[in-house]
Amino acid sequence: MPPSLMEEEPSEADIDKDVLCPICMQIIKDAFMTACGHSFCYMCILTHLRNKSDCPCCSRYLTNNHIFPNLLLNKLLKKISARQSARNASPVENLRQTILQGCEVSTKELDSLLSLLVDKKMKMEQSEAETNMQILLDFLNCLRKKKLEELTQIQNDLQYIKEDTTAVKKRTMELYTAKERCSMNLRMLVDDFSAEKPLPSLIDQYNNGAISGGRNSQGWIGSARSQSRVSLKDQANSPVFRSKDANGGSDSTCNTDSGLTVARKRRIHAQFNDLQECYLQKRQHWTKQFNKQEHEGPTAMDVDGYNPGLQDFQAVLTTFTQYSRLRVIAELRHGDIFHSANIVSSIEFDRDDEMFAIAGVSRRIKVFEFSAIVNQPADVHCPIVEMSTRSKLSCLSWNKYTKNHIASCDYDGIVTVWDITTRQSLMEYEEHEKRAWSVDFSRTEPSMLVSGSDDCKVKVWCTKQEASVLNIDMKANICSVKYNPGSSVHVAVGSADHRVHYYDLRNISKPLYVFGGHKKAVSYVKFLSNHELASASTDSTLRLWDVKENLPLRTFKGHKNEKNFVGLTVNSEFIACGSETNEVFAYHKAISKPAASYKFGSDMAGVDEEAGSYFISAVCWKSDSPTLLVANSQGTIKVLVLAA
Repeated sequence: MPPSLMEEEPSEADIDKDVLCPICMQIIKDAFMTACGHSFCYMCILTHLRNKSDCPCCSRYLTNNHIFPNLLLNKLLKKISARQSARNASPVENLRQTILQGCEVSTKELDSLLSLLVDKKMKMEQSEAETNMQILLDFLNCLRKKKLEELTQIQNDLQYIKEDTTAVKKRTMELYTAKERCSMNLRMLVDDFSAEKPLPSLIDQYNNGAISGGRNSQGWIGSARSQSRVSLKDQANSPVFRSKDANGGSDSTCNTDSGLTVARKRRIHAQFNDLQECYLQKRQHWTKQFNKQEHEGPTAMDVDGYNPGLQDFQAVLTTFTQYSRLRVIAELRHGDIFHSANIVSSIEFDRDDEMFAIAGVSRRIKVFEFSAIVNQPADVHCPIVEMSTRSKLSCLSWNKYTKNHIASCDYDGIVTVWDITTRQSLMEYEEHEKRAWSVDFSRTEPSMLVSGSDDCKVKVWCTKQEASVLNIDMKANICSVKYNPGSSVHVAVGSADHRVHYYDLRNISKPLYVFGGHKKAVSYVKFLSNHELASASTDSTLRLWDVKENLPLRTFKGHKNEKNFVGLTVNSEFIACGSETNEVFAYHKAISKPAASYKFGSDMAGVDEEAGSYFISAVCWKSDSPTLLVANSQGTIKVLVLAA
């Protein structure tokens, strides 16, 4: 077509504007024209005339009798629609339409077209097959790579197991040999005694006084030796030694321990997956350490063949399987346990584990002597010290250096340092604007303490000053604060923002680390060691963190905690917390499931109906012993101990 004619042909945009309905602004469907010359969709103009009697474009008087079909425009619209459909249709669709419209095509042309289509189909199928094969090959290569990595890891794990099995068998043989050597020496002593006979000549000489020098000493020696050998003979004739069997020489008393051994093995199988993970983690960790230190000379593993990772795991296995339940050994009766004002919010042992203090909504701090509670059962136990406060108490913290100093924080935000000897407050800090939830004395700097409050502030105090020495403003309520036991400048903060903030007090502009993972507020933070930190949350989980390497270590599940503060306590191996089911749970730090639990009221009849309304409110380990103090929201306080 000549360029001059192309320039005169209207563009698609102009055509589209001309064929738009002035009412709906869409391409006109079933065009009708008014007496004044305007065109509309039939349904559009009909609807308009039901409400008004004028033209939408020029406002002239108009009725249903003044509109007529626009045949020319309808024909033009059909052509435009067909042209647009053809333009938007695929080549295949155009070909199909051409054939359907009866286009004249010769047989030869059809054969050529069919051949072309068959070739095209074959190429497309081949290309699709190649693509599918490439995708399958990529998948298989990725799978092979992953499985090879897993195989390598399994081979490494099997090598660990092989090395450790050899080392354990060797150590077992050494122990058995040492035991047999001791048994053999004892038998030789017994045999010597049985074979030994008195010498007549010596006895005669003794009676005749021929042997005079050192008579007394020889007599005492002979007497002592005789007593010693008689003692050995008595031991040899005792039931324990008579029970030696002929095959291995093992004591029959070992049979009395078989029940405990079976129970411990049962615990291993119940937590096998967690124990397996623990073993492999420790072995892999120490292998990495050895690889880093290869250039420094022989390692402990090279010297005696007993890998430190295996030693670590053996300690875990021994400790974990040693206990299976929590047993009550005493109960503290300190008043009307059915009075709601006796809810205990905090329990803390003193520096030497000789005394413990309790506090809560009763507005009193009571100090008890632990040995008296355990060894002297009574209807009511009286505290050795009792101090009244103005407000309900949230938390206690003993000074680990000055035995008679204890700190408290309360619902009014007041932090107080007490002297239990004089029963008087030494310092009162009133800078918090809302309830103070937590307070803690530093272990390395006994004059320093830290507190956290609902006013979103962490404050550091010194008992030698009347005002706070440091203030950290945070964006969420503070639920718990804790000094690192090995540092006076590192503090962990549990917050309502679901995270644990770990601060270096020398630079409080931002936290050193932030540990995220909890889904609700972090209610407690406690240190197991200088680098292990445990946290509790109202998402019904506990978590263990490495504050040295900034790593999450483990998540513990089994208890229920959705709205209340149920307590958290730790020692070097175990973590204990309460539950809203009125139970206390003890976890080993290397195993994610509970090692033992105890339900309040389980040893009493007729209390199951009410037990659901109570929850554990405070817990505290007695240093690194298996003894645990537990209080619930009813005011009941019990002394529990981990047992087999």
